Amino acid sequence: MSPRLAAAPPLLAPPAAAAARELAVPRPRTLLPGASVAFSSPSSRRGALACLVRLMGSRHSSAAAAAAEAVEEARRGRKQLGMTPPLYDYLLANVREHPVLRELREETAAMRGSQMQVSPAQAQLLAMLVQIQGAQRCIEVGVFTGYSSLAVALALPESGHLVACERDKRCLEVAKKYYQRAGVAHKIDVKHALAADSLRSLLDCGEASSYDFAFVDADKRMYEEYFELLLKLVRVGGLIVMDNVLWYGRVADPLVDDQKTISIRNFNKKVLEDMRVDISMVPIGDGMTICRKLVDT
Repeated sequence: MSPRLAAAPPLLAPPAAAAARELAVPRPRTLLPGASVAFSSPSSRRGALACLVRLMGSRHSSAAAAAAEAVEEARRGRKQLGMTPPLYDYLLANVREHPVLRELREETAAMRGSQMQVSPAQAQLLAMLVQIQGAQRCIEVGVFTGYSSLAVALALPESGHLVACERDKRCLEVAKKYYQRAGVAHKIDVKHALAADSLRSLLDCGEASSYDFAFVDADKRMYEEYFELLLKLVRVGGLIVMDNVLWYGRVADPLVDDQKTISIRNFNKKVLEDMRVDISMVPIGDGMTICRKLVDT
């Protein structure tokens, strides 16, 4: 997937990562000066070469199979930690997915970074939260190809308004195509810029405490900044939903200490201790934390 500033940089899903590892070819051993490799006979050389060819063929075959599996999982919206494929299939069969959402999901599956798309179950939850709130004004930080923003827009009333922040123009073109196809483009104000800049611009325009709902699925290193800006934009009683808070399980692995994982751990700790919001961490998809604003900020 193209780099996204408002959204998380592309991460290979576990099957795709396995495919990438399978494609790696072992480096030949470096020989000391004067050293040589000897084969006892021409037949030994031919046998070694044949083994190498078979090994390389096996590696590429495994890589292709793993890559195909990753695309199929993305096409089916497979994104749920700790769930077996049969149970996930059952879950997916019991999700009400708009036909245009399904078309978008299947097109996105062939794109680089497709694992970043929220699952149908996640999108259904987001739409339900919007409906329960009777939300009129929403914000999304990190649009990607538009699956979650389309689900939210479909749940909004005709007078509803969604600000969709994304910096990747190529992804936005896909999203806008499906907004039009679903007949909700008039509800969506696309901000093609850095998400933090777009949020500050809304505050500068006097829109503090005027939004009902916000969803964040963007650069994990920016989560704390996005959260603070959205706390100013969302009204008391409004919701802020943060995606990827379980981060493929990496947050629970003490051996993982990359910057994104550390950022999510820090954010999770911060929001747990933040008395300005009520919270519920929900193990759906890659983990979502639902925050309800309690006090004016």
